[in-house]
Amino acid sequence: MRQLFLSLLAIATFSSLTFGQNVKWSVDKSHSNVNFTVDHLVISEVDGHFSDYTVEAETNAKNELLKVEAVIKTGSVNTDNADRDAHLKNDDFFNSEKFPDMKFVSKSVKKSGKGFKITGDLTIRDVTKTVTLDATFRGVTQDPWGNTKMGWIATTKINRFDYNLKWNKAIETGGLVVGKDVTITLKIQLVKNK
Repeated sequence: MRQLFLSLLAIATFSSLTFGQNVKWSVDKSHSNVNFTVDHLVISEVDGHFSDYTVEAETNAKNELLKVEAVIKTGSVNTDNADRDAHLKNDDFFNSEKFPDMKFVSKSVKKSGKGFKITGDLTIRDVTKTVTLDATFRGVTQDPWGNTKMGWIATTKINRFDYNLKWNKAIETGGLVVGKDVTITLKIQLVKNK
């Protein structure tokens, strides 16, 4: 009887621990993008992306997002123009040699209408400020190879001057060559860690 009780207790303890464990996810870079858009000469926009980055997330057993952390290598910036990319990597902008990483660490994830607000600390160069991402959860599915995948799209807008990305020149009409506001868009597919 005592042995049976101990066995049931062990099973119950193991089951509760297993059920309560959080689930870890990592980015599937072949199906993800980290993009940005900024005004150029007031009249148009320039798009760019980063090719080297990591995204780690944690959910509960119901696939509800608890936290997320992203690290982006600033030296991987790509705007399809080699001269412009080199300029973005120097001290006028990212100073990739001294500040190789741009980092986002979430502090809260809250439901907001049909979407979510993911608030956290964004660090660029030596400046850290709190930003909020407007996020859409695209769902969870399994790919043909048995991997569990989760999709998110998130956007935010920052003033690059807040992060000491201050290079600019004025144009004849009074505007700036490069706009102050930068829209960041993350299209992220996560895979459940095994």
